[in-house]
Amino acid sequence: MEYLIVKWLHILSSTVLFGTGIGSAYYLLFTSLAVRKTGDPRPVAVVAHKVVQADLWFTTTTIILQPLTGWYMAHLAGLPLTSKWLMWSYGLYLLAGACWLPVVWIQLKMRDLAREADARGQPLPPRYWRFLWIWTALGVPAFFGLVIVFYLMVAKPV
Repeated sequence: MEYLIVKWLHILSSTVLFGTGIGSAYYLLFTSLAVRKTGDPRPVAVVAHKVVQADLWFTTTTIILQPLTGWYMAHLAGLPLTSKWLMWSYGLYLLAGACWLPVVWIQLKMRDLAREADARGQPLPPRYWRFLWIWTALGVPAFFGLVIVFYLMVAKPV
């Protein structure tokens, strides 16, 4: 029963981690692209604020929970922590985390730039668009890294 509870927490937190990431990326990217046509930075200011909140509340929590529940499950199942599929999972998870850390800083800057543009009644500045490009570029390896981790969690190849 203990294993099933930990497994449920692990699956739930991985789903929240992945869902928050893909949802945040979708809303911020497509809101930004829509604003590029209208010039109104207000929607980006609102969405960027919510994305920063989601990262704080959900992503940070699940980033901590994932390795803890994963390691505990491996312990309960008697799996060696050096199993090949686990080692790949660690590496890909660290890759996603290495991409996420600068993304947090970038999101804060994007939020602030959107707020400033909105307060001044101006369009988003060129710096915002550079940050959006970097933010998107960092999201791609993080996304695919976590997709592969999902596969490894399910398939557990030897």
